Amino acid sequence: MGTAWRDDALCQQTDPELFMPEVGGSASDAKRTCMACEVRRQCLDYAVAAGEQRGVWGGLGQPELRRLIRARRAETTSA
Repeated sequence: MGTAWRDDALCQQTDPELFMPEVGGSASDAKRTCMACEVRRQCLDYAVAAGEQRGVWGGLGQPELRRLIRARRAETTSA
């Protein structure tokens, strides 16, 4: 999967630390940025395919992202 979409990502225009909140820290500002981003879907697809489980990707925080990765893996293995 390519990463050319990153050039158009809104996160490229913000502080990268925003997308890697401390444990117990808020991810709401990062998620809000993601929701306005035109490449949100590509970002999320990349994160799932790469198994990214840390940070905010495609508008999902760590817990949501981990659940999605597990769900997609389960779909793949049961298909």
